[in-house]
Amino acid sequence: MTKADLVNSMAEKAGLTKAEAERALKAFTDTIEDALKAGDKVALVGFGTFSVGERAARTGQNPQTGEKIEIAAAKVPKFKAGKALKDSIN
Repeated sequence: MTKADLVNSMAEKAGLTKAEAERALKAFTDTIEDALKAGDKVALVGFGTFSVGERAARTGQNPQTGEKIEIAAAKVPKFKAGKALKDSIN
């Protein structure tokens, strides 16, 4: 599903125009992004939890040359699906 497909589906299910649905989706993603930047977790009961994880620095290898390279530590977004979401897929 693309972003356009998601916007169309949201508009249809919520009785919104496509422009309103797109603004709502943008507001949702911006809010999640702002919370994660601030170090907060966002928990949507039944759907899942967005959080920030720490990835440690490590040594990697260039697959073309075999050269060893250092990969810096990084913060990465994570999503853990909630029970209701997991159950609805099965």
